[in-house]
Amino acid sequence: MKQAHIALTVNGEATEVAFDSYKTLLEVLREDLHLCGTKHGCELGECGACAVLLDGQPVLSCLVLGVECADRHVTTVEGLAADGRLHPLQETFADLGAAQCGYCTPAFLVTAKALLDEHPNPTRDQIREALSGVLCRCTGYQQIFEAVEAAIPTATSAPREIKE
Repeated sequence: MKQAHIALTVNGEATEVAFDSYKTLLEVLREDLHLCGTKHGCELGECGACAVLLDGQPVLSCLVLGVECADRHVTTVEGLAADGRLHPLQETFADLGAAQCGYCTPAFLVTAKALLDEHPNPTRDQIREALSGVLCRCTGYQQIFEAVEAAIPTATSAPREIKE
């Protein structure tokens, strides 16, 4: 099997990784870089559970080949927290019960971060549209939308400390 070797930036850190050239970004993240926050869902691009940010834009990592990510920037849910501090989205999701089983939560978080980076004060309709590609079978979406709205005032500020 042919091996690929690429350099990329993952969660703000320069990284080099070697992997089988057929692997998707999802597989590279989970199997080779041991970043398991990104979830393995349908592998067809239909559920959205594998969403990550690629150069700041949400993508379904099951549909992107790892070799396509050379010299690019990937942000996973693990990259949202910084210096022992939660991103405001992570905090509001926890505070408002926006996650039940939690399987889809990483995808909602990175997708919502991309939205708030591009539109710091989105409407409910913009939030609904931005998150529409991620399926949740537990929450009914209301708490997710409310958590994104609650994070708006602080999402562009520094992440807060993790509460233990």
